[in-house]
Amino acid sequence: MNTTEKAPIVLIHGLWMTPTSWDTWAERFRAAGHEVLVPGWPGIDDRTVADIRSNPAALKGIGLKQITDHYERIIRALPRRPIIMGHSFGGVITQMLADRGLGVAYVGVEPGQTAGVTALPLSTLWTGTPILSNPFGINGAKPLSKRHFHFTFGNDLTRAESDAEWERSAVNSYNRVFFEGVTSVLNEKKGVTHVDYARADRAPLLILTGEIDHVVPPAIGRAIVAKYRATGSPAVVDYKEFPGRTHRIVSQTGWEEVADYALAWASSHA
Repeated sequence: MNTTEKAPIVLIHGLWMTPTSWDTWAERFRAAGHEVLVPGWPGIDDRTVADIRSNPAALKGIGLKQITDHYERIIRALPRRPIIMGHSFGGVITQMLADRGLGVAYVGVEPGQTAGVTALPLSTLWTGTPILSNPFGINGAKPLSKRHFHFTFGNDLTRAESDAEWERSAVNSYNRVFFEGVTSVLNEKKGVTHVDYARADRAPLLILTGEIDHVVPPAIGRAIVAKYRATGSPAVVDYKEFPGRTHRIVSQTGWEEVADYALAWASSHA
């Protein structure tokens, strides 16, 4: 196939991360002949981790609709519809973009719940405790402690290895995003993350999970898939779980297997 015939790919990072979290997959997909775009969330853009930590003001008060609208503008400017992949809260945004009909195929990589998906394992609840415990901080941009990073992202690493990864990649939270995600769980019709699960013309969607992910355990991924399938919609929704994978699935040792699976699935369904 001529590389010009391959769909472009848009990669959407998650909370506490920057576009550099996708460096592994982006390089691999470009080597396979795809144009790959990895835009940052508003306020992150192409800033460095150190710069964001020292001045997180641009992250304050920004919510999921604003971020999703930001990606929609980028995607609509492309000459053709892309494959869209998102990790964690980026996977929520991916589903919201799918609801707007913006891609030819979608991959939610350990995606958070959209509105009405009520599965909430204890490890997921613990992930959000540092932010959700202070409702007055809804418009803040709280840093992620090294200890909490070890639980959320580095649970396959020693503490020293996890701390080194924190230094390389972790940035402040968009507190509003977390509050909106949680409150939408019980508000399917009007939650910020509302999507039409029954939509018949939605392009194919793949949900990927990691067996030992503390943030989005497989129970959440399976609940998301069940929510779509329960409507009887003919739109394709597939599921794949990878053993031994944490929430750092896009860069954890062995990431190539996951990336190749995601690309092969998306290319065959686009």
